Amino acid sequence: MRTLVSHATRHLFFTGKGGVGKTSLSCAVAIALADQGKRVLLVSTDPASNLDEVLDVRLDSHPTPVPRVDRLQALNIDPEAAAREYREKMVGPYRGVLPDAAVASIEEQLSGACTTEIAAFDEFSKLLGDPATTADFDHVIFDTAPTGHTLRLLQLPAAWSGFLESGAGGTSCLGPLSGLQAQRRLYAATLKTLSDPASTTFLLVSRPERSTLIEAERTRAELAALGVRNQRLIVNGVFRAHDPADAVAAALEARGRAALAQVPPGLAALPRTEMPLLPFQLLGVGALRSLRNPAAAPVTGPMVSAPQVTRNGWLSLRDLVEQFARRGRGVIMTMGKGGVGKTTIASSIAVELVRLGHTVHLTTTDPAAHLDSSLAQSVAGLRVSRIDPVAETRAYREEVRAKVGDSLDEQGLKLLEEDLRSPCTEEIAVFRAFASRVDEGKDGFVVLDTAPTGHTLLLLDATEAYHRQVSHSMSDLPDSVRLLLPRLRDSEYTTVFIVTLPEATPVHEAAQLQKDLARAQIAPFAWVVNQSLTPLDLSDPVLAARQGNERPYIDEVEREYATRVALVPWMNDEPTTAQGLLQLAGEATSESLTGRMHS
Repeated sequence: MRTLVSHATRHLFFTGKGGVGKTSLSCAVAIALADQGKRVLLVSTDPASNLDEVLDVRLDSHPTPVPRVDRLQALNIDPEAAAREYREKMVGPYRGVLPDAAVASIEEQLSGACTTEIAAFDEFSKLLGDPATTADFDHVIFDTAPTGHTLRLLQLPAAWSGFLESGAGGTSCLGPLSGLQAQRRLYAATLKTLSDPASTTFLLVSRPERSTLIEAERTRAELAALGVRNQRLIVNGVFRAHDPADAVAAALEARGRAALAQVPPGLAALPRTEMPLLPFQLLGVGALRSLRNPAAAPVTGPMVSAPQVTRNGWLSLRDLVEQFARRGRGVIMTMGKGGVGKTTIASSIAVELVRLGHTVHLTTTDPAAHLDSSLAQSVAGLRVSRIDPVAETRAYREEVRAKVGDSLDEQGLKLLEEDLRSPCTEEIAVFRAFASRVDEGKDGFVVLDTAPTGHTLLLLDATEAYHRQVSHSMSDLPDSVRLLLPRLRDSEYTTVFIVTLPEATPVHEAAQLQKDLARAQIAPFAWVVNQSLTPLDLSDPVLAARQGNERPYIDEVEREYATRVALVPWMNDEPTTAQGLLQLAGEATSESLTGRMHS
């Protein structure tokens, strides 16, 4: 921690795969800098931000003083509020000047999810590209959204600068292009600040796990391609067993050591800081300050193993799958905060459905997901894919050109190509692919591993805005899109699993997700509490303390949120094979994919 504080540049970005501890670490560094007398602004760019809970203060889009920490202020960039302000900024000057129909057309263009993203980016750009906005602070620290979303955000200055330079006029999903030219200097200044090593440092946060280290390496390479080379690696949650007789503790330490022994070369070359796995949750200023000297922090909770809890009070994942498998078709979606294990749970559900005799398509909408394509080679009846934004965008552009290109004159073709170059086109293309995957559920089972919460909600919000956004370029709406929202709302067609960990922030964020889904008239089928220590027999003091801290949050899920709860225990062997995923699904470990596995 001392190294992170002593090497702090004016701008610090904490980024990485969801659930690795970006928020806790960014808060801890912000508090440490403020305690040293620095004036610090802490900013969340995550649509699913939990800064409020970690700092125990209600935040909005304006800097708010953090209690018990002098000189520290924090804010959340609220995408929806930013979008409302952005729309009015773009439309307002034209009211009473242009005909009502023209104004209505502009408002329609600004109704999509892409506008929400760029509006939030507009606020982000002011903090980086306009020095006057943060002149009162010595440091600006960004707690960023999970990696895929963040990389898209960071690419926007160059993407939109190029789009504006090539634009021939007219409007886009951002509004009148003539009104956007003023943003060019701001975006250029933002990109310059991001790539200035004297001003900006990117802290790649990972866990001692193979998947998160691979994700960190991908982020490192993509940031370097953007010209961002001042990077450091933080490996968070490194565990060293205190009781060698504890089999779970020994397995957890061994898994971490194995992952750290295989750090990709590019990542291994970065300066590295390791943070230990703590026996308590990092909630509140006091706990965050303890990160400066974690070895001196007391172990809270039970110091000996809690009584072993049987699974009689909870369902297994296998129990839940058997409840809907008899339908023979449909869509299963796993949702939740990044890092809670949605991909693993989705894979386990898919393999379990295959065991029951069904053919299954396992796919993902998460740009940072790592579905194991080798599963399809070992399990007959299972197809594995991902929605590739680049490929989907290329196919969408070709389709639009084929459908409407012949009917346009030269000026119309120029306007069409201008529109297709917009980064918003990717949002439309990915959305269409999502709708297409859901459409497959009418003929068989589709298991969708969705992106982290905020991105997923933007995708679902687009269901009603999509038609307005593409009707100017396509005369017909695909049935898959037209039927999407009714299908998502149909509990006989779509089964939603909310995946969480038995910890405060994942549980409370999942509860908020459930509220958002309710507004869209989508009801979750069940909650899955993943990687739980509660059913295990433990003696290591750190793990036993964490086990004792789980129970209130499991009880909260059962009591307040879920109609069905599956408790999935932490496994000594990482469930990466078909047999391991079957074991994850339920207690019966002897069952296999007899007759369904390739020899």
